[in-house]
Amino acid sequence: MTLTAQPSRALQGTIAVPGDKSISHRALMLGALAVGETRVSGLLEGEDVLATGEALRRMGAEITRHQDGTWSIWGVGVGGLKEPETVLDFGNSGTGVRLMMGIVAGHPITATFTGDASLSKRPMGRVITPLTEMGAHIHAREGGRLPLTLTGAERALPITYPLPVASAQVKSAVLFAGLNAPGQTTVIEPAPTRDHTELMLKAFGAQVATEEGPKGVRVIRVTGEPELKACTLAVPGDPSSAAFPVVAALITPGSDITVTGITLNPHRSGLYTTLIEMGADIEILNQRQEGGEPVADLRVKASELKGIEVPPERAPSMIDEYPVLAVAASFAEGKTVMRGAEELRVKESDRIAATAAGLRANGVKVEDLPDGMIVEGRAGTVEGGGHVATHMDHRIAMSFLTLGLGAQKPVTIDAGEMIATSFPDFTGLMRRLGAQLESGANA
Repeated sequence: MTLTAQPSRALQGTIAVPGDKSISHRALMLGALAVGETRVSGLLEGEDVLATGEALRRMGAEITRHQDGTWSIWGVGVGGLKEPETVLDFGNSGTGVRLMMGIVAGHPITATFTGDASLSKRPMGRVITPLTEMGAHIHAREGGRLPLTLTGAERALPITYPLPVASAQVKSAVLFAGLNAPGQTTVIEPAPTRDHTELMLKAFGAQVATEEGPKGVRVIRVTGEPELKACTLAVPGDPSSAAFPVVAALITPGSDITVTGITLNPHRSGLYTTLIEMGADIEILNQRQEGGEPVADLRVKASELKGIEVPPERAPSMIDEYPVLAVAASFAEGKTVMRGAEELRVKESDRIAATAAGLRANGVKVEDLPDGMIVEGRAGTVEGGGHVATHMDHRIAMSFLTLGLGAQKPVTIDAGEMIATSFPDFTGLMRRLGAQLESGANA
């Protein structure tokens, strides 16, 4: 189904966005590897996370949703997963499949991983390489793509692995495989990435040490063969999901909204730092700690933005937010330069190419670079009127619906059903703020 965003009146109201997707995946996974009952509130119930839960059930974990919306996971202990009898289907979830490959690599079992057409195009080689070093045997399609079959190590080998490119997914896969290896498994990352895995491993009782090296290098060590202990977790709001109503409020005149309970983990908050540098009126309220994560409410008012040069080293802390940042940049005065984001080329789509094409379709000049883009802002007046190809990418879809709310003419995306992978109630929530989003016929 197509979706069309009409130019909007001022957005008003207080909302809570879904639970953080990255934390939700990890809560299910570590709950399944712990001993006892792990209780989780605020879990994102999007398709990606539900696929992770189903995969864990097929390997022996008991996972139940209660009527009050909380979840219970009865774990099997580190090394206790059983071989699944059927293929593990991760749909559109790159995080789910890569992290689960790490978990299975530390078990002497065989599992076959698959996904939808989009996920099957994404390269898995950067996870396959370290997991093979740890003793796993992996047979994949040409180019290291899904579907693939992974046989875990009889006795996983602890390794020291320098990441060629900063990636929280690869880091986490190696650390998860190292849970069932003797001694210490070490990951060296060239730049800091989101640290939800390290924080949550500690919450479950694992020994994790982190050292800061020169020039932003981080060294993370996990001691293998722990007995993880079940715990109670509250999943905070997802800053990547909050990005869409936040940018919509910034670019829609007269808007004043509050988004509650967002994690502002410094490895995830790069977008908000950047928007504030661009002149965004974002007030950080009620700062607190929940489940080891820094959490706050955000009050956001419509703002006149100015183009800036985004520091390339900030890219890992906002890698999923570049498409919606490009939308904000199109309403700014002057150029916004974004570099250091080459990973966008191998996300659910080539997000650099898809974002640039969508902006051009709506009257915005943009130069796409190998590792980012340069957007020429329209100083608050974006023509709109474009029809945008999403390439079945949920973040491209939501970004250009956001653009349509502040544009002069409606903006239509060719498909919106994949939004449910990360933000099932996106259209409902935006409508409650006053956005006009209309469903159409198939493109």
